Amino acid sequence: MNIMMKSLLTFLLLWVATPVWASDATQTDDPKVVVEKAVNGILHALESRADPKTLTEKDREAIRKQVEGRFDYREMARRSVGKAWKKQTSEQQAAFTETFRQLLERSYGNRLADYHGQVVEFDKAEFKKNKARVKTRVIDNNKTTPVAYRLHKKADTWQVYDIKIEGVSLVGTFRKDFKGPLKKDGFDGLLKALNDKVKRLKEKDAS
Repeated sequence: MNIMMKSLLTFLLLWVATPVWASDATQTDDPKVVVEKAVNGILHALESRADPKTLTEKDREAIRKQVEGRFDYREMARRSVGKAWKKQTSEQQAAFTETFRQLLERSYGNRLADYHGQVVEFDKAEFKKNKARVKTRVIDNNKTTPVAYRLHKKADTWQVYDIKIEGVSLVGTFRKDFKGPLKKDGFDGLLKALNDKVKRLKEKDAS
């Protein structure tokens, strides 16, 4: 998790067959626009903070609104759990998705407090069937961090379902982390562990 934890600001700033990607889409239906709006909205929320060194609940809510509808947390959760996902009831899947969302917001989102004016550059979207990729670069003084957003079309809307930071998949990292607990304690055990972690993070934020 070291690479991910070092690049958490980047997280929100956010195949098969021949790997040929097309690059034409309308402005009204462009994954690049989805990513740009989410990232720029988050940056605006961070720049508007009363205290640039902290992240209040008001700040979190402002960031949440920018991500809502643009990040597919259910798909992220499903891919992170893997095969065990299909064996769960819809209620269990919904509960896990909500906990997964809160975990991302608390553990990763907290690091957004470290934002200090980094610049994000966006490339045009690349397409393959009903999926897309948007490559971006986070520029912090002389350091450039490559970030690629993976999106799919869901209900006529492009949504992010994975992010690669310096070539490392967010979903892939979670899948690796969840593998042991799933095998040892099962789906319910993993869910409980994540709920406990979210609770601890909330208590820490409140203190």
